[in-house]
This record gives sequence, structure tokens and C-alpha cells, in this order.
Amino acid sequence: MTELALTDVRAGSLADPRVLRAVELIWREARILDEKDYLTWETLFTDDGMYVIPIDPATEDFAASLNMIYDDARMRRMRVERMMQGYSPSAVAAARTVRTISRFTVDEVSDTAVTLTSAQVLVAYKRGRTDTLGAALSHTIALSDDGDRIALKVVRLLNSDDPVNASGYLL
Repeated sequence: MTELALTDVRAGSLADPRVLRAVELIWREARILDEKDYLTWETLFTDDGMYVIPIDPATEDFAASLNMIYDDARMRRMRVERMMQGYSPSAVAAARTVRTISRFTVDEVSDTAVTLTSAQVLVAYKRGRTDTLGAALSHTIALSDDGDRIALKVVRLLNSDDPVNASGYLL
């Protein structure tokens, strides 16, 4: 098998090895969330990584905007604890999910980070009901020889300005 050298592909294309590493991490994150392996999910983030679900689909200033979720490491830890505790409404009969992430577009790429946008379709089943949820995702992946990590994950729900019921899963 011949390995692609970085000079053999157009930098920033989906064939760029740095971009492929980022896409693989995003797909791995999706599998981990579908498996409800929340402790592993937490480890996918950098120490200063953020997980954001804004209400305004156009906002870029998450700190100054209203968000459904605006989690740093501490808040992610608390969210994971709630998801794993049997008496939490989000954990009782947690939804089973299958998500597909596709339509990757490279926004920025360097030797230390890759920013991608993509589309997510999530199908969730809970208590006899199946729901479908669509979202535009943005991930900034910090690249490192010690392991790539998520520095920023933004989930822009298609229905972000509508009331949202307790979902029983992480997006």
C-alpha cells in the first residue's frame, strides 16, 4: 500500500491526511455517543474545549448569546454525570440513537488544527417514539502526536428556536 505524502494531495482537501484525521475523530465521536459511552466522550475534548448548542443559528459570539448548551470541561463533566445517574430524567430510559454525519467541508487547516463543517441526521427512539433531528455541525480538531482532540464543537439545530423537550441523549 502506498502512503499519500502531504505534497501528493491538495492541502485542505478531504484527501489531506490532517483532514482525514479530523473526520475520523468526528465519526468516532458519533459512534461513542450512540453507544452512550459518555466517559470516553469527555476524553475526546481538549482541556479548554467547548461544546455549544446556540439558539440563534447565525451567532458566532457564543459567550454573549443565549445557548441551549455552553459547556466547558466542568459543565461537560456535570452533564455526563447527569446522563449516567439512573435517577436523572435524561438517564431514565435514555433514547437509543443512530446518527449519520456527512457533507464535510474544510473551513481551515493547519499542522495543529482542522476546522470542518458537516451535516448531522440523528434518529432517536425513546418510549415508543422515533424522532429525527437535523443539525449543522462545526468541529475544530486540535491535532497532536499525543492524540487529536475536539477543541470546539458547535451544534446548530435546524429547530433551535423552537421549544426543545428533554432529549435523553447528547448531540
